[in-house]
Amino acid sequence: MHLSVGGRGAEDKLRIVVVSDTHMPAKASHLPEALTLGLQQADLILHAGDWTSLDVFEQLMGYAPVYGVAGNNDGAELVKRLGYSRVVECAGKRIGLVHGHGRSGTTERRAMDAFAGQKVDAIVFGHSHVPLCREHNGILMFNPGSPTDKRRQPSYSYGVLQLSGERLQGKIVYFDNKR
Repeated sequence: MHLSVGGRGAEDKLRIVVVSDTHMPAKASHLPEALTLGLQQADLILHAGDWTSLDVFEQLMGYAPVYGVAGNNDGAELVKRLGYSRVVECAGKRIGLVHGHGRSGTTERRAMDAFAGQKVDAIVFGHSHVPLCREHNGILMFNPGSPTDKRRQPSYSYGVLQLSGERLQGKIVYFDNKR
């Protein structure tokens, strides 16, 4: 599925808050304060799956438009509504969005494979709960980690993609308290 988010000129900046693996309500009863502070500055929100509840979608919609995909822990309703992959076009940049679950290869490899043969400027994925922001063959590979389930990571996290003119930059935001 391809979605287009437009209306921005080259001189404008677009701030995209990126989350994944919220696993709510099992891992948290509400969005962490550190995340909600970041969401207040969002022009757009991307969620890379494992919401586990449509309530998370509704909460995020209170901050900015939300685009997302389903993950392996999401039920049939979320899968039907969101699908497992999509491309979101923002200010001329194409962002592939996928959870990254599957049976073979690494999560990052599965995310890349999901958009093989497609022109994308970035690939946003989740599943591993391991934050990542790096370029691979001219494509920004971006995993925001998890704001509610850090697993073996030292901190909780979410991501920010900043679009300014032709420039696309990613940043991971780390925090220690999920309250």
